[in-house]
This record gives sequence, structure tokens and C-alpha cells, in this order.
Amino acid sequence: MTDEHGKPTMKVKVYAPFKAYFEGDAYSVSAVNDTGPFDILPRHHNFLCMLVPCVLKVHATDGTERSIKVHRALMHVKADYVAVFMDV
Repeated sequence: MTDEHGKPTMKVKVYAPFKAYFEGDAYSVSAVNDTGPFDILPRHHNFLCMLVPCVLKVHATDGTERSIKVHRALMHVKADYVAVFMDV
């Protein structure tokens, strides 16, 4: 997937059982797991991890940066789709 300028994008969904924190297209997602901080970019390999308490940052294609406080979460990355399941 690409934006109107040809820059690669990915679908991102950050949600808890009763609330969606973000759902849309993004250029990157930044978070922290047990080994330290990391970034997910378009075309990232499949990836699964538990996030430690941190501030998840979603760099959306609309030019905004969403900051979401994470207590505990599971992140799943597959085929330019990032799902973050909060409060698991």
C-alpha cells in the first residue's frame, strides 16, 4: 500500500475489548518490548511480541502522531497490518 505520493503505508489498529484507540493508515509505529524500543515500518517481517509499559506512537498518514499509553499489550504484525491488542 502507498499514499498519494507513493510513500509506503500500512494499516494499524490499536484496540482494547471495549474501545478502539486508533484505526487507520500509518507510516510507522514505535513501541517498547523486553529487549527495548523498536519501530515497525511498512513491509516489516511478520512479528509478534508483548509490549511493556510504554507510550505507543503511531505516525499516521494524515500527518498526526498519536500517543497511546500502554500498560500491557500484544502486537501482531503481518502483511502491512499491525494489530495491537491492549489490556491482555
